[in-house]
Amino acid sequence: MPDQAQPRGAAARRQGKKVVVIGLDCAAPQLVFDQWTEDLPNLRSLMNKGIYGPMRSTIPAITCPAWMSMMTSKCPGTLGFYGFRNRADYSYSKMVMCNSTTVKEKTLWDLLGEAGQKSILLGIPQTYPVRPINGCMVSCFLTPDTSCQYTYPKSLKTEIELVTGGYIIDVENFRTNDKERLLGQIYQMTEKRFKAARYLLRQKEWDFFMMVEMGVDRIHHGFWKFTDPQHRQYEPGNPFEQSIKNYYQYIDERIGELLSFLDDETAVLVVSDHGAKKMDGGIAINEWLQREGYLTLAEQPSVPIRFEQAKIDWSKTKCWGEGGYYGRIFLNVQGREPQGVIRPQDYESVRDELKAKLEALADDKGNQIGTRVFKPQEIYPRVNGIAPDLIVYFGNLDWRSVGSVGLSTIHTFENDTGPDDANHAQEGIFILYDPNYQGPKVQNPGYFDILDVAPTILHLMGIEPPADFEGKLISAYEQQASYC
Repeated sequence: MPDQAQPRGAAARRQGKKVVVIGLDCAAPQLVFDQWTEDLPNLRSLMNKGIYGPMRSTIPAITCPAWMSMMTSKCPGTLGFYGFRNRADYSYSKMVMCNSTTVKEKTLWDLLGEAGQKSILLGIPQTYPVRPINGCMVSCFLTPDTSCQYTYPKSLKTEIELVTGGYIIDVENFRTNDKERLLGQIYQMTEKRFKAARYLLRQKEWDFFMMVEMGVDRIHHGFWKFTDPQHRQYEPGNPFEQSIKNYYQYIDERIGELLSFLDDETAVLVVSDHGAKKMDGGIAINEWLQREGYLTLAEQPSVPIRFEQAKIDWSKTKCWGEGGYYGRIFLNVQGREPQGVIRPQDYESVRDELKAKLEALADDKGNQIGTRVFKPQEIYPRVNGIAPDLIVYFGNLDWRSVGSVGLSTIHTFENDTGPDDANHAQEGIFILYDPNYQGPKVQNPGYFDILDVAPTILHLMGIEPPADFEGKLISAYEQQASYC
């Protein structure tokens, strides 16, 4: 678009190209770049013609906030949310779920809209409830169900339902022992998502297209133990041994179909918000806190119960924990929490003590597991919202955090939210095919960062990234970064 035709307030730009982003939630670099590369011809072709490598995710490495960090170039501390559920205030129970209303920073498509560029968004996490954009949107798996208004504009919902024969937001329950049903649902969901993608690419006007497929995440959590010989529950010759590989090949075929609709000047990215790895077990964080004298229950349950159901003696409790793929610990501070017991002047010493003890945790056999503990103030440039006092990667994400109480053990191999075989890994995938790129094809691990995706996309589209972005243009393009 010539300068004189730019909308008021548009960012500085030069002539750019169209960009397609295919997001594969949880796609693992060790599978795409190593084990199965030869079995994924379309991804391999993009890699051979472009640049690729593992990409550092956010801390924590989880869908919310990772995708929004990618799309805003802002870390979780700046965004002000640190997982799907976040403290609404300093009470002991009020939590809020992440959705589009919790995103206060400008997204990539907001910036593109200001520059007069049209976007198509399909399934990007934290786009529900839908909001108007310059283009069209099908919201994400956080949508309660298809009876809700999950598209923008509203009329698009009828088109999507017709094209797909009934759109599927997400599988019903990926933490289930009914693996046949789960596998069928994952394929059905993915087929409908790619049907919608093909329709939108062909029928709608766009400069930027992005979709995120959740099936990769769902199949990892549901089937990892069946496919990984290193998993403690792996059984050779089981009927699901090839389930994840077969699905990756299926995804690769669907990607190939999308690529066939694109012209030779369109740039293509394939990215994931984080990776995946086997889960060795769970650390019952609140059981451990009880044993160490930090958490006191007014009544000990006779059977395992969710922490929210437990009766806590807050007057004798220094801290409590949250379960999930990573752990979160909240301190009970005087003047902050309703019945705070930790004096503000003792806050840092208690945090340091907890950090040291958590990092020294061993597995069920007494072996060190390499737990990493983060203070938000040390890893983010700013800390908005109500952050956990500590973020915990048990066994560097080899173990999950289990929040239930009444387990009578610290180490558990049954997930309190249902069967789950995989945890998240810190590195996802980054693949970029730019028809005009002439530099080196392969980069070393750690070269790509999730915060660098948005500025790189804007560069490809000829738009100068905003000064407040926390990521940067990937170094392959640094010499080209001039805008007029």
